[in-house]
Amino acid sequence: MVRRDEILDIDLSIGFKYGIHTILLFVDPTSSFSDIADELLEILRERYPEGLKASLASQEKTELPDDPLQIEFAVPESPTDLSQGWNPLNVGKKDTPASKGLKDNSVVAFAFRPDDADDDYEVEFEVEPPRFQDDYEVEQ
Repeated sequence: MVRRDEILDIDLSIGFKYGIHTILLFVDPTSSFSDIADELLEILRERYPEGLKASLASQEKTELPDDPLQIEFAVPESPTDLSQGWNPLNVGKKDTPASKGLKDNSVVAFAFRPDDADDDYEVEFEVEPPRFQDDYEVEQ
């Protein structure tokens, strides 16, 4: 994963997105998503101990979960237009980026399932796509 001293040629560069945040991880394509969730949560706790912001317009922060098993993943409906929505990956304990068809430079949204949620609960993947105005401070 990302904490290794050396990044291997087979590692995938994956951008994990939540709200306004993107966490870039280099992952072994045969790593389980549970291992990836562990690493992601460790980094989030280190970098954002107060939680994550879903949008620039709001100061509200989403609290980080206690358990990495509460992290769910999704891939974009359209890789070139993140505003089109997200398809949940529905990963099991043995699923890997390779088994789910992820490639280098993939974008994956993540969200947190409440610990008291039942099986019918649908996680909402909140990603604020980058805008030209944000990058160049252009007013319209």
